[in-house]
Amino acid sequence: MKATYKKYILNFKNPSGTSRGVLRTKETWFIILKNQGKTGVGETGLFRGLSIDDVPNYEQKLAWVCNNIHLGLNQLLSELIEFPSIQFGLEQAFLSIESKDKFELFPSKFTKGDEFININGLIWMGDKQFMKDQIKEKLKAGFSCIKMKIGAIDFDAEIELLTSIRNEFSSKEIELRVDANGAFHPKNALAKLQRLSALDIHSIEQPIKQGQLEEMTKLCEKTPLAIALDEELIGVFSSEEKKKIIAQINPQYIILKPSLVGGFAGSTEWINFAEAQNIGWWITSALESNIGLNAIAQFTFQLQNKLPQGLGTGSLFTNNFDSPLAVKNGTLQYNLTQSWNFNLG
Repeated sequence: MKATYKKYILNFKNPSGTSRGVLRTKETWFIILKNQGKTGVGETGLFRGLSIDDVPNYEQKLAWVCNNIHLGLNQLLSELIEFPSIQFGLEQAFLSIESKDKFELFPSKFTKGDEFININGLIWMGDKQFMKDQIKEKLKAGFSCIKMKIGAIDFDAEIELLTSIRNEFSSKEIELRVDANGAFHPKNALAKLQRLSALDIHSIEQPIKQGQLEEMTKLCEKTPLAIALDEELIGVFSSEEKKKIIAQINPQYIILKPSLVGGFAGSTEWINFAEAQNIGWWITSALESNIGLNAIAQFTFQLQNKLPQGLGTGSLFTNNFDSPLAVKNGTLQYNLTQSWNFNLG
């Protein structure tokens, strides 16, 4: 078996705001396997500034993987504990080369076009009017669950925006999730959560920065609003450490981004620990191209989680790859009339 890798830069259609800054491009990498006339492909979705494996020797590690592909998937995965995005790319590539169709990693009613995945509509940060316009757009597009990034503009303005949605739509009509990306300070986080809870918010992702275990534990104990851990799961490698974080913080939900937590295997381990403590979960993409998004969606579907998932990011880029993935009426669907066009140029 031969392995090669290639870098690819995804360009955003519109600059997208988060509390970490404005994103205009997203770097990603692909592992291509070739063996006896078959090809496999996997996306190692590195996320600069967020991935634990955003390190200077990332490309060297990819080259090492390609030179040592003969070691096989299991040994490579164990050698790559500190490179979760490469673990995920390899899992995809090996599944891909073993599949009848290299893009159908988990055959299901989803990939047959018979069933779909409920997803949330994502509202990016910006000024009030920009965010309001996005909300209108998502509601028009049939979303019944909206996730809004907060923490970058004035909190009162964000509350005003959320209040205006609630004045028009009850929580039965629109489920509202907010994502603070760690923007709140532990001293005033609880007061902010109390204000948000008055608006029937479903949950808040990562209200304070990760790594503040005691503060997050207290927050999850006292919160009037469900807290979902997101960044908190990044860079936690051992099973013991994962168990400890889940047991100590005891959040209401966890959110899995396979590119950031060690792919399918890493996500499954987190899910098992969460379910053992009756903690809910959902899966989201981390701005991968349609190759990575396709893998995440197929994996997610077969887990049969009925909550809306965070998988609506495929249409953000001008130079994404044509694929059967389609967002329609607040769901992610597999449109079999649309074929793949995966070309790295």
